[in-house]
Amino acid sequence: MKTALPRLLALTLLFSISAARAADKKIAAKPATSRFEISFSRDMSSTPLDGHMLLVISNDNSTEPRFQISFMTAQSQQIFGVDVDALAPGAAAVVGTSTLGYPAESLNDIPAGDYWVQAVLNIYDTFHLGNGRTLKLPPDKGEGQHWQTKPGNLYSKPEKLHLDPKSPQTIHISLTEKNPTVEEDPKLADKMAGWSGANDDHTIVDNKWVKHIRIQSDLLSKFWGRPTYLGAVILLPDGWDEHTDAHYPVIVEQDHFHRDLPGVVAFRTTPPSESLKGGDLRTAKNGYKLYQDWTAGRLPRVIVISIQHATPYFDDSYVVNSENVGPYGDAITQELIPYIEKKFRGIGEGWARSVYGGSTGGWESLASQVFYPDFYNGAWVFCPDVVDFRAYMTMNLYDDKNAFWIESSYGKVPRPSVRQPDGLVLSTMEQMNRYELVQGTHSRSGEQLDTWQAVFSSVGEDGYPRPVFDKRTGEIDHEVAKYWKEHYDLSAIMQRDWKTLGPKLAGKLHLYVGEADTFYLDRAVHLLKDFMDTTTDPYYRGSFDFGVRKPHCYAGDIDPAAGINQHYWPEMVKHMEETAPQGADLKSWKY
Repeated sequence: MKTALPRLLALTLLFSISAARAADKKIAAKPATSRFEISFSRDMSSTPLDGHMLLVISNDNSTEPRFQISFMTAQSQQIFGVDVDALAPGAAAVVGTSTLGYPAESLNDIPAGDYWVQAVLNIYDTFHLGNGRTLKLPPDKGEGQHWQTKPGNLYSKPEKLHLDPKSPQTIHISLTEKNPTVEEDPKLADKMAGWSGANDDHTIVDNKWVKHIRIQSDLLSKFWGRPTYLGAVILLPDGWDEHTDAHYPVIVEQDHFHRDLPGVVAFRTTPPSESLKGGDLRTAKNGYKLYQDWTAGRLPRVIVISIQHATPYFDDSYVVNSENVGPYGDAITQELIPYIEKKFRGIGEGWARSVYGGSTGGWESLASQVFYPDFYNGAWVFCPDVVDFRAYMTMNLYDDKNAFWIESSYGKVPRPSVRQPDGLVLSTMEQMNRYELVQGTHSRSGEQLDTWQAVFSSVGEDGYPRPVFDKRTGEIDHEVAKYWKEHYDLSAIMQRDWKTLGPKLAGKLHLYVGEADTFYLDRAVHLLKDFMDTTTDPYYRGSFDFGVRKPHCYAGDIDPAAGINQHYWPEMVKHMEETAPQGADLKSWKY
């Protein structure tokens, strides 16, 4: 007994020390952190609001934090996001350690330092769809689906704060500001769209050549359960108002949302002000050069249409019929374009229409020609989004198991998503998906991968687009991928249906892509070309142009001073003339 007591005391002491060390480790594993509570007053909204609360933290005071988010990880400031449902005035949305962030995943990962902090509430509407579904989505309000500038969204003024994950604090942020409408401040909307208007103050105006129209679509209104509109900016040929017996071919330009035409080139009737700088000045000069060529008779006399078709998921619809987005393909070909052709004296026949565009517009151009082969007579497809899902950027949706990792039995390598022309990787698939998920759940971020999912997927059990892969783990759902293949894999569809599609597409397809495409989109174009080279009865008789070491937006080896439009419009019209049916109007529009 005498010897047992010291041993017992020793064991007790040992257990006490071990417990204390374990407690220390437990405390160390959970460092202190800050917590943000974000709210708005009744003066900003008297009713509860649905939406997505975003918190941006920046170490750069050159512009507001909300304008400093990028999918290229090294160029982005920090953002966190959380859904809010019926957030009442005075109640707080909380951003804490469990809130997902990008590029850093957690508030705990932000180094101690001084930062500028800003919060934005992207407000959702409740949509009661025609098929009975009820969804909460960010409506387009004329800004082209950008939460930073969406009219009516609430935001806070940037505040300078000192943050330190080792010094816990509760930070209260009040949303005291509201985005104006695009009519009240068009420059704000154009800030995100990268647009330079026909006037230096960004005011949109009609003139002799440029017209803006907006029509209510019966097809889309029925789908969305509310009045839904399509818009277009139209470039009329010189002499249109004088030659009233003339009817004109139509060229459709597919692109992201822009408030003027065509694309990022604003048609300007006056020389640009030297007060403009950089890209704005280049864009303005290109627009004025286009005006000079257009009115001097150096370009064919046609009608050019740029379509405005933003949806609750993105700044455009991808011009196809979709379970989640609606029947935009039919609405554009059956309602909008016929309306424009009737109003502005288009010829109104398939031989007299062509379509072109780059990136999203490139995919849309090819899809328009494939899904409506008789409606268009030629597609000029520049740097298109993924045209073959066996090369969905850097994954094979049908065979790969994971969207984020190239895996083996012994290890895994992250899949890249963005690169420089020299091959340097700027972002990974996991990072790009987290960038989107932080900005919105259920495909509501308004970003690229979410948009493809909204357009290409069937409807999920929750009423939102069915995920093709898990945005946190990367696990691919091959049932969803199979649906994508059957409905929107343009390469697979042409291979499946070439017997009937081939005769309608032969001679109409012209594709251009850089071999070093920023988003690896050249991989899918190569797969499409591999198939096209094997076609018979008929042979496809189109063209492919791969730009060596060229990044995204490669559009062929052309003179930059001449411009894409001036280079390709004559080529499109020449093809129309060479393939026009007997008795077609080839004269009234030539004067």
